[in-house]
Amino acid sequence: MTNEESKTGLKANIERKVFSYIGLAMKSGNLVSGEFATEKAIKTGQAVLVLVAEDASNNTKKKFTNKCNYYDVPLYFFGTKKDLGKAIGKELRSTIGLIDCGLADGIRKQLDN
Repeated sequence: MTNEESKTGLKANIERKVFSYIGLAMKSGNLVSGEFATEKAIKTGQAVLVLVAEDASNNTKKKFTNKCNYYDVPLYFFGTKKDLGKAIGKELRSTIGLIDCGLADGIRKQLDN
């Protein structure tokens, strides 16, 4: 196995774990999805972690970067709109907000590697 193959396998493993955490958060009711609901969760202090799809519009990325910086909420650009939607059993989703500290910490640990 080459170094490049091992990096690709590691990235796929991290993605799988993050999507598993997202699915658990959805099933346990510890997640909000969609721009409006995520923005509301940030403003009310419920969101402890925000994920924005890598293929979201530049306007959406800028909006959530500014909101998360202002309200001091960790923000990650991860996955595609299709992947985020699929992970929670819905259609395309540009943004997801986690409202559970434990699940958010699990995702943060994976993405910070």
